[in-house]
Amino acid sequence: MSNSNPIEPNPIENFLYPHHAYEGDFTPESLVFNANLQEFAQRVVYLCGLETNGKITPEEAYQEIRQRWQQLKASQKELLNGQ
Repeated sequence: MSNSNPIEPNPIENFLYPHHAYEGDFTPESLVFNANLQEFAQRVVYLCGLETNGKITPEEAYQEIRQRWQQLKASQKELLNGQ
């Protein structure tokens, strides 16, 4: 039987999906954008690792990062430009 708290992620999840608390001026939009930014950064790290280890081509990594970047820019426009 596990003694872990079901609300707290296990150490493996903390390692694989790190999330840092938002410390800027709080607005719901800023908080959502921060989460999107952290997800983008984590995806880039994974993609770089996959490319470095030869699992995907440099072109595949570039295209995936570019697509994620476009999504992040759209998120920024939608969430933060109205402030």
